Amino acid sequence: QVQLVESGGGLVQAGASLRLSCAASGRAFNTYHMAWFRQAPGKEREFVAGIRWSGSTYYADSVKGRFSGSRDNAKNTLYLQMDSLKPEDTAVYYCAARLGHYTDLRQAQAYEYWGQGTQVTVSS
Repeated sequence: QVQLVESGGGLVQAGASLRLSCAASGRAFNTYHMAWFRQAPGKEREFVAGIRWSGSTYYADSVKGRFSGSRDNAKNTLYLQMDSLKPEDTAVYYCAARLGHYTDLRQAQAYEYWGQGTQVTVSS
């Protein structure tokens, strides 16, 4: 089992950068597939970025080229570097973890463990 705690959210202006962190407790963090999702008011939770246990990354089209996901297995921490932020990036951001194979890691239902979320607000 793993517990996840996000941090690093805040209020920024459009064009600014933020780096989110997700601290994981529990064993074998390096074996989990990790991901970032976000949920804006009145909208469904959507996939943002994925970081497989191998370190390979993949992104939603809406953030490709602006966001970068990474992990530090020695620190049991997942990161999301967000650059060139836009007002439409405003949402609560969640990290998620899954152990083992799943057919589509862009789906929220693939993930067994979730953090409590951190608010990101981008003003225009």
